[in-house]
Amino acid sequence: MKLKFTLFLLLFGLVISAQEGKKTYSFSLQEAINHAIEYNYSSINSGRDIEAAKKRKWETTAAGLPQINAFVDYQNNFVLQKSVLPAEIVGGNPGEFVELAFGTKQNMNSRATLSQLIFDGSYIVALQASKTYLEFFENSKRKTDIDVKEMIINSYGNVLLAEETIAILEKNKSSLDKTLFETTQTYENGLAEEESVEQLKINLSAIVSNLNYSKRLKDIAYKMLKINLGIEIEDEITLTDKLESLSISNLDLAITNTEFSAEDNINYSLKSNFVEQRNLELKLERSKYLPSLGANVNFGYNAFSNEFTFVNQDQKWLNYSNVGLNLNIPIFSSFARSARTQQAKIALEKAKTELTEVEQTLKLEYQSAKNKFEFDVEQYMTTKENLRLSERIERKQQIKFTEGLSTSFEFTEAQRQLYTSQQDYLQAMVNIINSRAALEKITTK
Repeated sequence: MKLKFTLFLLLFGLVISAQEGKKTYSFSLQEAINHAIEYNYSSINSGRDIEAAKKRKWETTAAGLPQINAFVDYQNNFVLQKSVLPAEIVGGNPGEFVELAFGTKQNMNSRATLSQLIFDGSYIVALQASKTYLEFFENSKRKTDIDVKEMIINSYGNVLLAEETIAILEKNKSSLDKTLFETTQTYENGLAEEESVEQLKINLSAIVSNLNYSKRLKDIAYKMLKINLGIEIEDEITLTDKLESLSISNLDLAITNTEFSAEDNINYSLKSNFVEQRNLELKLERSKYLPSLGANVNFGYNAFSNEFTFVNQDQKWLNYSNVGLNLNIPIFSSFARSARTQQAKIALEKAKTELTEVEQTLKLEYQSAKNKFEFDVEQYMTTKENLRLSERIERKQQIKFTEGLSTSFEFTEAQRQLYTSQQDYLQAMVNIINSRAALEKITTK
């Protein structure tokens, strides 16, 4: 008994710990967008790309600043290299040679070098390229934020659609349950046909199936939204905006009256950045025709000994120092530099052509998004009116069916028409939200 009680306490503690580990969020659509731009996984990594680009820019800048390096060289000549000299130098016979070994068995050299780039055309181009490189990732971050915004709007709308669908299906189920019960009672009293009961059961079964499916979709929609928001799937989330209010707030057609400029689109900016990169690559190849000049200053000490005495205080160290200039003048490369320059020119022309293509494509996408939004607004108005009419028809048919003035087939058809109108209206509201988001994505500066 004590063991069971202990296990119960353990399980209870685990459940409480799991619940305490969950976080609870509440978002309007705008709050969800703001949260995702900061915490979405792609947004986080885009921010890191910018930080890496800044470090890369400094790395390029530092290449032209003074460089100091220190070196320590140790050499153990366990077999000294020998040289051959005429023998008469050491008192030998003329015409003969003697082998002599020069140097000590152990040498050590410590030195420090200060180097400074004075002129290099490729370095100047590299500084310009590092700035363009940073701008590319800043534009990429903007594009990621724009994509995340559209993604959150779509995900948020899908959750609201699932919730509204479930609410309508449950309402339809409750109404049909009541009608089925009343029809069954009437049939048992011999005042209705069995076919009417069976037809209502078929409709009820379809509604229950759709309701269960919608509940599963709702769970998936919530999880997708959580992933896009950058929060844990196990966390709790509440949406404060309603589908109808969001769709109404997006009905304004004024956005379609603004003049579209492809240059303001982020995709155009990215492609323009790509053209600038190709232009800098051409400059880089041309800079290789210019000479480069550098300077260096060296300070060092040498020590020599037949034994390893370099750490002793009485070890003698011989100092040296020098200063030098390095001038590199490119003269002839068998036309390799010319070939690379021509390749860079071709790449630049290709990038310019791609930029023109992007501009034309964006103009077409704007027209398509504009037409889609205007169509969805019209569809919203149409489906809203159709829903109102379908509700009236269904109510009239229900009264007639209850009073025995219409058949179950007519009543069922009216119900199916109502269910279709309900789904069309819900989808029309989501379409307005999504198409408005797509249009804003193209026109965002």
